[in-house]
Amino acid sequence: MGNSCDYDVAVVGGGIVGLAVAYKIVDRHRALRVCVLEKESALASHQTGHNSGVIHSGLYYKPGSAKARMCTQGRRELIEFARDHGVPFRICGKIVVATEEREMPHLRRILDYARANGVEGIEEIGPERIREIEPACRGIRGLYVPGTGIIDFSQVAGTLAQLIGRPGEDNQILLNHEVMAFQRDGSRSIVVTRKGEIRTRLVINCTGLNCDRVARLEGVHPGVRIIPFRGDYYDLTPQAAQKVRALIYPVPDPRFPFLGIHYTRKISGTVDCGPNAVFAFKREGYTKTAFSLRDTAASLSYSGTWVLFARNARYGMHEYARAISKRLFLQTLRRFIPTIEPQDIRPGKIGVRAQAVGPWGQTLDDFKIEISEHAIHVLNAPSPAATACLVIGDHIRDLAARRLGLTS
Repeated sequence: MGNSCDYDVAVVGGGIVGLAVAYKIVDRHRALRVCVLEKESALASHQTGHNSGVIHSGLYYKPGSAKARMCTQGRRELIEFARDHGVPFRICGKIVVATEEREMPHLRRILDYARANGVEGIEEIGPERIREIEPACRGIRGLYVPGTGIIDFSQVAGTLAQLIGRPGEDNQILLNHEVMAFQRDGSRSIVVTRKGEIRTRLVINCTGLNCDRVARLEGVHPGVRIIPFRGDYYDLTPQAAQKVRALIYPVPDPRFPFLGIHYTRKISGTVDCGPNAVFAFKREGYTKTAFSLRDTAASLSYSGTWVLFARNARYGMHEYARAISKRLFLQTLRRFIPTIEPQDIRPGKIGVRAQAVGPWGQTLDDFKIEISEHAIHVLNAPSPAATACLVIGDHIRDLAARRLGLTS
């Protein structure tokens, strides 16, 4: 392993999944040299740094799926990790609120999923109990999920990075190392970056919004394309934030891969409202006018995008109208807290979700991990991947160990 650019494992992507994977590998296999390649000048710059900061409990996911299993296990491990390393978090609980009778079958389906997934302490509640938990909230029925919590995932990512790069070990986190190409040199891959070449026995692609592109660079046909969806948030003013104690969620529509607009009290004490979900014209665009010709062409030249649009045209138009109109956004918020006024909300952050879409317009429901001869590719890791990051890390560490001929 002669030079300083020679590694056993190169993890591409310095978000929370990539960092958790690298941490799990270096924690178990101390003899391996691991590097994390991040194209930005800071870690956790994209999905990790723009999410809602919720520690999910596992109630939305189909029983038996990787999401269900990894979220339930991952929540426990994340909380233990946060306790051990002094990362602030709070188990505040949340309510999922039905405001119309037509939502009741979906609410009961979530309850069934939650019980099958081993979500602890969940209960169906009525209007009085809703008001007891969230005095300003109104609804006809709901679910109380006491184990849901809040955390700053950027801080988790920073802690993982410190553990990976502990002094005295040969592991490195390399910023500003955008991957441009892959080459082969015998048993090793050469990762060509803007800052030079990295030689490695194994590549692990955890690049989120660009995972399909990195997979193709490495010679893998991912079978899906990442279609970005922008999520806009509003913040409650400090006075209005007093109306929300913890987390208030709608009953999600099972036809769509999004949870809908919700209230989230952050670990900092502020309250987010959102996100909506609209097609984004840039994969890493965090303003409403962000545009990339390359990203837009990639999305709109893909047959799956148009099938997805056609299948969900009414939903998409409603989301776009709400993205443009503060009044419509406020109308949605008032379904749960009728006393929210226009002056109570102000524009907040914007996030972009990497949604993997198949050629027939199908959105992938579960995590997707592909293994090639020289690489492991994480091709779909939306929410609850941040909650499940340490368990995802365990899984990929074991895949990597087998690829490298180690005992996992």
